[in-house]
Amino acid sequence: MTTLRLILGDQLNPEHSWYRTVRDDTVYVLMEIRQETDYTLHHAQKVLAIFAAMRDFARHLREAGHRVRFVAIDDPSNRQSLTANLDALVQHYQATAFAHQAPDEHRLDAQLSDWCQAQAARGLQVSVADTEHFLSARDEAARLFGDSRHWLMERFYRHMRQHHRVLMQADAPRQPEGGQWNFDHDNRKAWSGTPAAPADWRHHHDHRALWATIEASGVRTFGDPQADDGRWPLNRQEALADLEAFVTQALPHFGDYQDALSGEASGRQWRLFHSLLSFALNVKMLQPAEVIAAAEGAFHSGRVPLAAAEGFIRQILGWREYVRGVYWAHMPGYTERNALSHHLPLPAWFWTGEVKMACMRQAVGQSLQHAYAHHIQRLMVIGNFALLAGLDAQAVHQWYLGVYIDAFEWVEAPNTLGMSQFADGGVIATKPYVSSAAYLDRMGDHCKGCAYQRKERLGERACPFNALYWDFHLRHAELLRRNPRIGMVYKQIDKMDAAQREAIATQADTWRARLDTL
Repeated sequence: MTTLRLILGDQLNPEHSWYRTVRDDTVYVLMEIRQETDYTLHHAQKVLAIFAAMRDFARHLREAGHRVRFVAIDDPSNRQSLTANLDALVQHYQATAFAHQAPDEHRLDAQLSDWCQAQAARGLQVSVADTEHFLSARDEAARLFGDSRHWLMERFYRHMRQHHRVLMQADAPRQPEGGQWNFDHDNRKAWSGTPAAPADWRHHHDHRALWATIEASGVRTFGDPQADDGRWPLNRQEALADLEAFVTQALPHFGDYQDALSGEASGRQWRLFHSLLSFALNVKMLQPAEVIAAAEGAFHSGRVPLAAAEGFIRQILGWREYVRGVYWAHMPGYTERNALSHHLPLPAWFWTGEVKMACMRQAVGQSLQHAYAHHIQRLMVIGNFALLAGLDAQAVHQWYLGVYIDAFEWVEAPNTLGMSQFADGGVIATKPYVSSAAYLDRMGDHCKGCAYQRKERLGERACPFNALYWDFHLRHAELLRRNPRIGMVYKQIDKMDAAQREAIATQADTWRARLDTL
């Protein structure tokens, strides 16, 4: 009587109730498979970090006394498919029962659901466990918003704050700390070098042998596999140390500079005061409740300003849980949406970082080197350009899904297709998040050393963001003109004569025709 319990690569939570009891009749199964390395082209560090963490998790389970079957990427018996391997393992162990934790990606959820249904018909006992990770149910956002066309994150965030009693006044249980829910307007400062950004506190790991195995197995990747000496955490212990270091060294300044961009003039500080905890959270080494509690505790102890704690907590308790709700409410089909009908292929420099625009060179190059960029680089630099230029929404989605260490479809797709590319037609964003060079210059120092001129709209030296910005609104006027959040843009457009509009369109066409050489 043997039970197989499947553990996916983003379910590495040693605190799960599964592991409280050691059972001789239970075998835990982990797999490194081409199905998961090949469904999109992934950054090398992403494949390395997940495989290394899975191997360490298997070691942890064995040391705790559990039976483990680890199917390595180069195992001769590896069929490189989740369900094909499960077929073989059920037969090998003569298993009578199978259990898995609910996957967070729709494709895996559907694949396992279909497989379990077929196996149950053959007599295998099947069951699904909760991951015991998230603070909201899959359908909680859908139940909250009902038939509303626009799902405002702020409403969901306040619901979560009240429900979980986070940053609420002790003597007024329904009132937020500080008398307001959101301190976003206090968290938009540019950074010019002070206070100093903390050094990288993460652990070093030698993944050279594992990388050789991955390459020998034929897995295709892109990006630099060893730029950070394998610094993404291997296990919960390292992730907890990273959390403590962030709260102590970076969170006090996170609020002020969470939207800041750092270019050459300020030393290209690629992480600034960001936590880099999203990988550990998304593979479930860390729990959102403990991360939130750490930030809230730092505020209550006087170590962190309220605006910093609230801004960070909003990303975890608000945005992260919210986009998961959006994803499950709109799948399947959400990842195919392209409301603006954008279809231009990605420029070649998305894979090399070799582009003359300084802000794009920094953001794309950093993504290729570190498998990471913070939310403003993803939204208002790379995503902004992709939307203005009219790059193919699904191609942008696949690039984001592959390049970032923390990118799993449930969290990446709503962020990219909804918030960044407006491809969902406004389910998440009440307007497209676009800007000209003025915003980029205000939030960073890239423009000072750029080959293009931030104040020029037309000509070879003009910043491409400028003409593309105005042309974007001209091309999509029928859809966007009535949007109350964009009214000022069209008031300015209406003051332009026909010759000005034509010159903008011509300049934008020029940029789109030579995207590879910008």
